[in-house]
Amino acid sequence: MSKYVLVTSGVCSGLGKGVAAASLGSLFECSGRSVAMIKCDPYINVDAGTISPYQYGEVYVTEDGAETDSDLGVFSRFTTGRLTSDNCITIGKVYNQVIQNERAGRYNGRTVQVIPHITDEIKRRILFVAAQTAADIVIVEIGGTVGDMESVPYLEAARQLIREFDRHDIVSVHLTLVPAITGGELKSKPTQHSVKQLQEVGIRPDILLCRTERQLDGAMRKKIALFCNVSSDAVFTSPDIHESIYELPVVLHRSGIDSLILKRLELPSERCLIRPWTSFLNKFAAPRKKIRIGMVGKKDNLDDCYKSVCEALLHAAVTDYQVALELKKIDAETIESTNDVKPFFSDVDGIIVPGSSGQRGFLGLLAAVKYAREHAIPYMGIDLGMQLMAVETARSLCGWSDADSTEFMQTEHAIISLPEEQAWLTSPGLMKLGASTVQLVKGTKLANLYKKHEINERHRNKYIFDRRYTDDMAACGLVVCASSTIDGSVEAFEWSGHPWGIGVQYHPEFNSRPARPHPFFSAFIGAVLGEQKD
Repeated sequence: MSKYVLVTSGVCSGLGKGVAAASLGSLFECSGRSVAMIKCDPYINVDAGTISPYQYGEVYVTEDGAETDSDLGVFSRFTTGRLTSDNCITIGKVYNQVIQNERAGRYNGRTVQVIPHITDEIKRRILFVAAQTAADIVIVEIGGTVGDMESVPYLEAARQLIREFDRHDIVSVHLTLVPAITGGELKSKPTQHSVKQLQEVGIRPDILLCRTERQLDGAMRKKIALFCNVSSDAVFTSPDIHESIYELPVVLHRSGIDSLILKRLELPSERCLIRPWTSFLNKFAAPRKKIRIGMVGKKDNLDDCYKSVCEALLHAAVTDYQVALELKKIDAETIESTNDVKPFFSDVDGIIVPGSSGQRGFLGLLAAVKYAREHAIPYMGIDLGMQLMAVETARSLCGWSDADSTEFMQTEHAIISLPEEQAWLTSPGLMKLGASTVQLVKGTKLANLYKKHEINERHRNKYIFDRRYTDDMAACGLVVCASSTIDGSVEAFEWSGHPWGIGVQYHPEFNSRPARPHPFFSAFIGAVLGEQKD
C-alpha cells in the first residue's frame, strides 16, 4: 500500500513549495522508492490552458495532453514518474465532476455540499493516483497558503486522510517562512502563526521546513519546535538557493529530512544515492567555458513563461558540455522599435525563439529568425519559432511580402493556417495536445541528432504549416525534415547550407532532465560550441 506525504505552506506564496516537494520526491527515488507526485491547485479553472502566463507562468503539457500547472514541470525535472492529467487536481475539475455527478442523480437526491461531496472527490482523485501508479510514496502538494479561502477544501480533505490512515502511513510537511528583519535577526513569529492556522483546520504538522536566508541554529530550531508543538529534530531549514535550484535535493539530504520522513513512514532507509545531483552540481560549479544564448520572446521575458526551455538549455550545457550558460533575454517588441537589429545579436553565440502566441512582437521575432539565417548563427525554433522560419523564407526569399499566419491576418499567402483552412486536410482545427509520433526524414540534421527515424514528442499547437508550399520552401533552402504520422502535417524545418538552423513544431523541452538532457537541446549547444557530442 502507498504511503503519503502531504506538503502545505503558509505565511506567503512563492516559498518554493513545488521545488521542495519535488526535491523530496527525488531523494526518495535516490533511496530506491517509487514516487508519484500530485499537485492540488485551488484555482477554479479546469486546467491551466487558458490562464495568462503573466499570472501563472508556462503551461506544462503531459503525455496524455493535459495542460497543467508549471509545478508539474518541476516534478518532471526532479523525478522520473510518468505524469498525466490525474497528477494535477484543480478545484475546477473537482467541482465540475461533482456537478456532473449531481446532474446524473448519483447522490440520490441528497443536498450536495463541500463536505462530504467535494472533499470526497478530492480524496478519490488522490487515492486513484496511488492505485494507478502503485507508488511506494505519493507526495501531495497542496497549492495556496494556509488561511486562503480557496485552499480550505483541500486542507479539509487532507485532515480527513490523516484521520483515516494509520499514523505511520501519512506524514504532514509544512513549509513556512522565517524572515530576517533589519539587522539580520531571524523571526519565528510568522511560522508560529502559520502553524496555528494549520492546527485550526485540524492538521498538526509532523515536520516543519523553514524557508529562510541561512541555516537555522539549534536555539532557533528549539524555539520553533516548542511554540509549534513539534519535536526539535523535525524542524529543518530550506535556505535560499542562489546558484541553482538543483542544489536543494543535496541540501535537504544533508539535513536528514528524507531519512526522518522514511523513518516516520516505517520504510527502511536505504542508502540515498545522490551522485547524479552532485555530479551535475560539480559540473555546474566548474565550467570549462561560457556561452551566451539570445532568447527572443514576449511576455516581457518573464522567467516562468519559458521555464522548461531555459532549464532544458541548462541541462544540455552543464551535463553534456560542462559550460556555463548565460541567457540574454531579448524582447521582440523592442526589436520592432528599431531599424538596426545587430546590437541585439552581435554578442550572442546562438539564437532561440520559443513557443508563443498572439501577434504582439511578431515582426521582432521575424527579424530574429532572419538575422540568424543571414549571419549563420545557430538557431533553434520551437512551435511559433519553427513557423516563423517558413514565414521569413516566404517573405525574404520567395518575395511574398504578404506571407503570414492566419492566426494574425488573412492573406493570399497563408503559409501558416488552421487545418480546416487547408484543402488537403479535413480535420477540425482543434488544439493538438500531448505526445504523438513524428517521422524524421533520413539524412537530415534532425534525424542524425536523434539517431533514429521515429520519435515521440509532445505538442501544443493549433496552427500548422500549409504543405502546399513545401516545394517553394525547399527551393529557397528551407527543407522539411519531419512530419506527423497522424495527419502528415509538417513537424520540423531546417536550413540547408546553414551551420545549424532547425525549428520544430513540437515541444522537446518537456522531456529534458538534468541528468538526461534532450538530444535536440544538446545538439544545439554543441553547434554553438562547434563541438559534437558522441
